[in-house]
Amino acid sequence: MQKLLLTAAMAALMSSAAGAAPSPIDAGRIMADIKVLSSDDFEGRGPATAGETKTVAYLIRQMQAAGLQPAGDPQKGGGRAWTQDVPLARFRTTGPVAVSVTAGGQTIAWTQGREIAIRAAQTGVKRLTVKAASMVFAGYGVTAPERHWDDFKGVDLKGKVVLVLVNDPDFETGKGDFGGKAMTYYGRWTYKFEEAARRGAVGFLVIHETAPASYGWATVRNSNTDEIFDVIRKTPLSAHAPLEGWIQRDTAAGLIKAGGYDFDTLKKAAQTRAFKPVVLKGVSFSTDYAIDAQKVVSHNVVGAIPGTKYPDERVFYTAHWDHLGIGAPDAKGDKIYNGALDNASGTAMLLELARDSVKAPKPQRTLVFMSVTAEEKGLLGSTYYASAPLYPLATTVGVINMDGVGPNGLAHDFTTSGNAPLTLQDELIKVGKAHDRYYSPDPRPEAGSFFRSDHFPFAKVGVPAISFGGGRDLFEGGKAAGDAKSKAYTADKYHQPADEYDPTWDPKGFVADGTLLFELGQHLANARVWPEWKPGSEFKAIRDRTKAARR
Repeated sequence: MQKLLLTAAMAALMSSAAGAAPSPIDAGRIMADIKVLSSDDFEGRGPATAGETKTVAYLIRQMQAAGLQPAGDPQKGGGRAWTQDVPLARFRTTGPVAVSVTAGGQTIAWTQGREIAIRAAQTGVKRLTVKAASMVFAGYGVTAPERHWDDFKGVDLKGKVVLVLVNDPDFETGKGDFGGKAMTYYGRWTYKFEEAARRGAVGFLVIHETAPASYGWATVRNSNTDEIFDVIRKTPLSAHAPLEGWIQRDTAAGLIKAGGYDFDTLKKAAQTRAFKPVVLKGVSFSTDYAIDAQKVVSHNVVGAIPGTKYPDERVFYTAHWDHLGIGAPDAKGDKIYNGALDNASGTAMLLELARDSVKAPKPQRTLVFMSVTAEEKGLLGSTYYASAPLYPLATTVGVINMDGVGPNGLAHDFTTSGNAPLTLQDELIKVGKAHDRYYSPDPRPEAGSFFRSDHFPFAKVGVPAISFGGGRDLFEGGKAAGDAKSKAYTADKYHQPADEYDPTWDPKGFVADGTLLFELGQHLANARVWPEWKPGSEFKAIRDRTKAARR
């Protein structure tokens, strides 16, 4: 009976309810592209490395072969390049990172990557030296006037190193002033570092706990102790404190105890509006390390199918091509962070959608296929595009992003990163219903996924944008199997060398998900619909200011 149900489901997924032709998605080509992009030859696809050179060349070849037109930077002689230059600042620690804390008269040395993960300073200095800075615990490090919330209460943080909790004050209880379990931007570590700069602190150290961070210490270590990238800034100190980093939970708890307080008691207090920051008595922090800062140029790769009737209105597909490159070895000695699922899979899907869109009837609106750089460094490729767009944002119809397209086989459902209040998501749900698939809200809204993929920089400037995710309600094993696979990937492979191509992946999921993505893009490219943010969205006002540009 199970086999008959599976066969019937495949037939439904391969044809729409209206009796359309079989899906054009070729899982074999997707698997082949993933295998190439995540191979050791591509060295983990780190930006501004030999891996980038190989990746960009491969993407251009595939886009050319598909029949796209180059849609990157304008050329002096006319026409466009295949790429958009993305100028970045790259920061690396050189030599040892010395870290120590003094508590109760005793000085203890910490090891980079073990107790602490310090990011290379992004302020332009050649050496960062912090000597015996006093330490403060500042709750969740949040200033939210609209919620009447202030974790700082006027305490002067200049010259101090501040400990802050990850996620929102509501995470533990699931209720409160921040909307419950779903993470707001205040819960993202990026916000907390931005707040450190605004407060004039020497630095913030985010206390790592696996549940509220949504990933383990290995992910923190691997993502923060290697080279760090940022967009080029005129005044780096306006965006970054000198010191940014993470600290292990138990290490932080010990430090807080040495300073005269109990970690759990302070944490509970920090979940209330009445919380006041506390200075850890007799505790100080020191570090010293050298930084090599270089300007580099990475690349977004951009191809397009020009629209026949409304060429200046553009529908974007996006996926980031980069991963972590070569880094610290795992227990097996593997140093290449291949990034097969994250995000060779999304990049391969982007290429397949390009091939199939070229073969489809010419679109009325322009379809753009953009593979962006430096997502793993802080969504920098998409952030740069949003600040220096190749095409007007006002007439960008919407962005369909793909980050980690799952190889888990057929699913009854699908999802998006975060539950965005916009009609573009509604359009996706309609397409899913035509294939007997239902929408599942983000299964982990507390992880802040909405702020962690390349659709977010577009959303911040008002462009309707979503990031697609495969389902967990699997035909084989149901939700329990889907949840188990997701949990295992996060624990054992996410941002680790073990994220490698697996020839045993079930290709049927690629076909099913790709079909939804293809049909959504075709619908947007051939309809007069303009997706919008719904009332109450923080991005609606930005989009509404350019409404006159959209006919």
